[in-house]
Amino acid sequence: MPGPKDLDPSSSPRALLGAELRHAREKVGLTQEELGQPLFVSGSFIGQLEAGTRRMMPEYAVKMDEILETGGFFARNCQASGKSRYPKQFAEAVEAEAIATTIKQYVPLLIPGLLQTQAYAKSVFRAYQPTAQASAIDELVDARLQRGRILDDPTTPEFWTVLDEASLRRPVGGPVGMAEALSHMSRLVRSHRIIAQVLPFSAGAHAAMDGSIKLMYFADAPPLAYIDGAGTGQLLDDPATVKRHELTYALLGASALSPEASLALIESVAEDYAHEDQP
Repeated sequence: MPGPKDLDPSSSPRALLGAELRHAREKVGLTQEELGQPLFVSGSFIGQLEAGTRRMMPEYAVKMDEILETGGFFARNCQASGKSRYPKQFAEAVEAEAIATTIKQYVPLLIPGLLQTQAYAKSVFRAYQPTAQASAIDELVDARLQRGRILDDPTTPEFWTVLDEASLRRPVGGPVGMAEALSHMSRLVRSHRIIAQVLPFSAGAHAAMDGSIKLMYFADAPPLAYIDGAGTGQLLDDPATVKRHELTYALLGASALSPEASLALIESVAEDYAHEDQP
């Protein structure tokens, strides 16, 4: 009997690889827990691989080929599923983000990437890489805008962000860029596409003063948490750790302004930037 065919990289390789993994595992009669034991990973991690929410690493692929007797299929194809235009520490989170049903995000100093406009993103990347070639910056901006297109779908993912007031007050891209960015966010809120709350300066100390949080939920896999810093990022699936970050996010929402008051503040600050640009 012929083995599975190599995957087409132009399709959704991670989803296809996950489907093949589930098929191969069930064919030999192993549970997710049983397959995970020789790999020293949990059954829930195997489930995430099968659902396409986690990336298959080469070392896992080789071992799975041995256990499932798949003739090197996973070792060959995990390279296709691992290709990404994003930095290594961020790529897996972006891929999970693309198939999430719900995303909750707090960013302390910036407008979240999914909500950024072209001018805003360009200003951010130029600040990060002041000596980079213009073409390199344009590529980064294009990748960020491409991510934001997941919000073109009218319902999925559900997106809820808590914005620190600092992200409204710091004039990234100058008054014109900020007026445009905040107006874009306002339109998304008014069209009921996203939920946005502002954590005001007056809230004082809060539960996430040490960094950003992104929570992602899926139709057929456990939730993930992503935390990042300068040039680093961690995608977390430990249930207790994710639960702790969920509590942190809930506390942020409780300390933030209501969605209605937040929208009023966002639009007021956008108007201030627009007037500041007038001669």
